[in-house]
Amino acid sequence: MSEALQDHVAIVTGAGRGIGKAIALSLAQEGCRVALAARSEKELHVVAEMMEEMPGEGFIVATDLTDEAQVAALVAKTVERWGQLDIVINNAGLGVFAPFVDTTVDDFDRIMAVNARGTFLVCRESIPHLKARDVSWVINIASVVGVKGYANQAAYTASKHAVMGLTKVLARELQDDGVRVHAICPGGVHTEMVAAARPDLDTSVLMTPEEIADAVLFLVSHRGNAVIDEIHLRRRNSTPFG
Repeated sequence: MSEALQDHVAIVTGAGRGIGKAIALSLAQEGCRVALAARSEKELHVVAEMMEEMPGEGFIVATDLTDEAQVAALVAKTVERWGQLDIVINNAGLGVFAPFVDTTVDDFDRIMAVNARGTFLVCRESIPHLKARDVSWVINIASVVGVKGYANQAAYTASKHAVMGLTKVLARELQDDGVRVHAICPGGVHTEMVAAARPDLDTSVLMTPEEIADAVLFLVSHRGNAVIDEIHLRRRNSTPFG
């Protein structure tokens, strides 16, 4: 367990499965108290139960990130329970994959509402509490498509480019307040979303959610004058510096 993270308070969105679940468990293993946010309360209960034998603690806050009032309640309940907020992980994401001309307006709007607007809302509600800490973190889980483009992923790619834009602005605005703002841009990770987007990929060569969680732990454990803006992670057999 890391003494540096013991008793820190974190919010993790999309914590019920995949990358979010792995991040939440890793933080709890290091002694963090973690507010678990997702729409499925059933999935969150599974994660919270896994934390019962860990140094940290889980707190379930079922949240629809498209609902502004629910996002505000997520942050308020977290601070009310533990009196502080140190780490915000914006991980929740929605993907619908189709050729550009077959992408519906409803699908585009739903993806943007969760991936971009949801990230915006969580950050906006969290910032006053993060500023109150000596050091705090916002880590936005973007994607390789936040900096590149792939066929059949127009809406998802647009949403992750939006996340990258929000991250860059926040980093500038919060620099003098001790809030470290980072983006993690993973390539192929073995999750349900990637399986839907790229059924052609051999899952044995994909990164694991735990490897993304390792990058998060590195960022929130890092101290000193050097600040890491972005981490790009690719699967081992993909093109280097592509």
